Amino acid sequence: MNHFSFTFSPEDQPIRIDLFLSHAMEGESRATVQRLIETGFVLVDGTQVRTSLKLKGGEQIEVDIPPPAPAQPLAEAIPLEVLYEDRDLIVINKAAGMVVHPGAGNTSGTLVNALLAHCSDLAGIGGELRPGIVHRLDKGTSGVLVAAKHDRAHQALSEQFSDHTVKRIYQALIYGSPPEDTGKIEGVIGRHPTERLRLSGLAKNGKHAVTRWKVKERYGRISLVELRLETGRTHQIRVHMTETGFPLLGDPLYPDGGRCNNLPDTKLRGMINRLGRQALHARCLGFIHPSTGQYVEFTTEPPEDLQELLTYLRGKTE
Repeated sequence: MNHFSFTFSPEDQPIRIDLFLSHAMEGESRATVQRLIETGFVLVDGTQVRTSLKLKGGEQIEVDIPPPAPAQPLAEAIPLEVLYEDRDLIVINKAAGMVVHPGAGNTSGTLVNALLAHCSDLAGIGGELRPGIVHRLDKGTSGVLVAAKHDRAHQALSEQFSDHTVKRIYQALIYGSPPEDTGKIEGVIGRHPTERLRLSGLAKNGKHAVTRWKVKERYGRISLVELRLETGRTHQIRVHMTETGFPLLGDPLYPDGGRCNNLPDTKLRGMINRLGRQALHARCLGFIHPSTGQYVEFTTEPPEDLQELLTYLRGKTE
């Protein structure tokens, strides 16, 4: 790992940290610098910062550049909960906290690393860094996910996702109690105009997104909802529910407007804070099997952390 140290002179004009480093570190692009900042390899006065930080003078900047990741992900013997498997595909119940495929800051411990160890015939399917991956779930989202084992299965499944014919049902715990029992959210989703890690319906250039929702249970200031995706945009449910005024419990990226802190139940607040992820579970996945032509469907119940919350909430409303 290469290490660099810089001191920003008080005599210089204020400048963004990413722009300063892209000039100071000759040969490194601004995009590379931004990735280093976002993944915690840049410290300013000993603290991790955002790419938007403006240097004003006197700051001490430390930069570590990790060694390059291997061109192809490595197989790792990571336990998987397999719901179904045959020569064409594998369906797993992804654990919350597992990243689906390698990327900046996540070169190991991903679902792809686990699949390469579990399935000997995945290499090359869907690209070097995403072998077998047809769709993805966010790191903090648990639930059903399918991966293909060969090109024909990958193409057949990808077409179904592209055509929006795959059945995808999620469960989420949200703040608030919607006035209606069912609803439909429709609009565009694209990059947030000011927060580059977030997506938003306020984006100038976005993709069409549709989510249908149904309230399953109400617990006062919190509700359990079932959501069905008609499209599959990144962060779709998280964006749609947040921007309609019903954000997901525990979401670390999309703000809840301080609703957790306003809950009078201190035990409940503690449970939500310990959750450490959005309260979202991909409960059901249904599609046409690429070889048999038959419809198949897989369902899982929410994992222990969400079950604990549900049990507590149900006990309070009995």
